[in-house]
Amino acid sequence: MTADLILEARQLRKYFPTGASKMLQRPTDVVQAVDDVSFGLRRGSTLAVVGESGCGKSTLGRLLARLIEPTAGTVILDGVDVTAARPKELLALRREIQVVFQDPYACLNPRHSIGQSIGTPIRIQGTMNKTDEKARVRELMALVGLNPEHYNRFPHEFSGGQRQRAGIARALALQPKVIVADEPVSALDVSIQSQILNLMESLQQDFGLSYVFIAHDLAVVRHIADEVAVMYLGKIVETGDTNTVYGSPRHPYTRALLSAVPEPDPKASSRRQRIVLQGDVPSPVNPPSGCRFRTRCPKAQDLCAQVEPPLVDHSGGHLVACHFPD
Repeated sequence: MTADLILEARQLRKYFPTGASKMLQRPTDVVQAVDDVSFGLRRGSTLAVVGESGCGKSTLGRLLARLIEPTAGTVILDGVDVTAARPKELLALRREIQVVFQDPYACLNPRHSIGQSIGTPIRIQGTMNKTDEKARVRELMALVGLNPEHYNRFPHEFSGGQRQRAGIARALALQPKVIVADEPVSALDVSIQSQILNLMESLQQDFGLSYVFIAHDLAVVRHIADEVAVMYLGKIVETGDTNTVYGSPRHPYTRALLSAVPEPDPKASSRRQRIVLQGDVPSPVNPPSGCRFRTRCPKAQDLCAQVEPPLVDHSGGHLVACHFPD
């Protein structure tokens, strides 16, 4: 792991058992949610993981924070192997990496005040007494744009954007180095989305945070990410810095995703060719041989069914997994 990387995934896999044999009383198939994923996150930067629903983005995020156990592979956080950590070691590592979830209401205890919820990580870690914890929570509330006087209010008394601010405050409670943001703005109104994104960028500049930003909205990603990794059916098919991936996409799937992003300029929109993919996403229980995208790819040839394309560097860190890149 190079000194510039704060987080690294190495050949991560997560297979979920599914189906059952009545005779053998064990699973008969596996869902290949994440399959052989590797990447690195630079200190103080934002890596966006994008793709269609069901491609394995959220599962990958949970693997990085070790909220679920990997089937295989390694996660390295600032030089420490997270996947090999024992319970006590993992408790300490929780201070270094935190998660902001898509639905803030679902992860806030409705019986606890917003202040109690934000202070939960502090109580679990036992880093402060009650007086200091309350002062810290009020400080965090002010930091994310919440009124500290609302400490005793309950989640249902806040708007969606305010609840997401509370989720961000809770993630910051232990002063982590990395935050995994799992679609943090997709459930919010468009006007509120920009406020949350601006808040996250401001916090990153102030505290040197590193983000793994999981999203399906490529228009949002373009404004916050330094690098982009495109996932399809459990695998990364293209990755590189944001300007390169958006300006010169090489994988047919990436080109199709970008062609669907709304264009604010009507003239530019009329000139752009929309790429409509045919067919449905294959089942992750039985993915296609070779390239997993070949069943929907307009450029697919016999080689694509026979050999899985590796991620190849085409220019200065722009990696593409395609036999016939554009």
